[in-house]
Amino acid sequence: MAKQGGMGMQLLIDGYNIGGDTQQVDKIGAQLSTLEFTDITEFGHERKIGLRDGSFETTHFLNVAAARAHAALSPLPTTDRITTIGIPTATALAIGDPAASMVAKQLNYDPTRAADGSLLFKVSASANGFGMEWGRLATAGLRTDTTATNGTGLDLGTDPSATVSFGLQAYLQVLSFTGTSVAIKLQGSSDNGSGDAFADVTGGAFASVTTAPQSQRIATSAVLAVERYIRVVTTGTFSECTFLVQVSRNTVATVF
Repeated sequence: MAKQGGMGMQLLIDGYNIGGDTQQVDKIGAQLSTLEFTDITEFGHERKIGLRDGSFETTHFLNVAAARAHAALSPLPTTDRITTIGIPTATALAIGDPAASMVAKQLNYDPTRAADGSLLFKVSASANGFGMEWGRLATAGLRTDTTATNGTGLDLGTDPSATVSFGLQAYLQVLSFTGTSVAIKLQGSSDNGSGDAFADVTGGAFASVTTAPQSQRIATSAVLAVERYIRVVTTGTFSECTFLVQVSRNTVATVF
């Protein structure tokens, strides 16, 4: 893939679409701590991997309109928040584009009024319970369904490292919803439904959506063999639902 810049990115937090109110992404951190196992016979450090971690730092403009940055960030909730950052590989977000999501605690909402009259807000967050998880978009950025829909398959097999899988994690950002409820779930197939029909991924269903904005994280069994193609399916009684889904397929045995 050709080198690229960071134009056209999108940032969502708990179902709020605030990319248009974001001046810059200062940091997307995915860290691993190390544990020292060096004994007196060693000639160098011996280390093993410890806890996973994650963090992000962003800079925002003030936008007091409904469902924009100030409404999303100013409450500083003590509960967990879910952030998702999508990075397009072309002019717009598409299925398969890289994305990073994290369950986090928002730490601040700090304004700075400069001498030139500008007003910018710094926001930082640290992971809680899980680290920053990189994956791919299973929807073409924001997807709007007005009826039950079978989405287009995401080809996970294009990643050379994805020859063996150990379950997956998935993130859901719901921006708007009209109706009684909508069920959003993942289905898998080995050949994009050509001969192997798509079937529900065990543990791959989000909780039923009845309100918006909101966000969710799910994780399958860590020993689940994830098929090459994953699609996002909606069912239920609704007239509109706008949402985004990220899928992170594990290629090494791990615990999340």
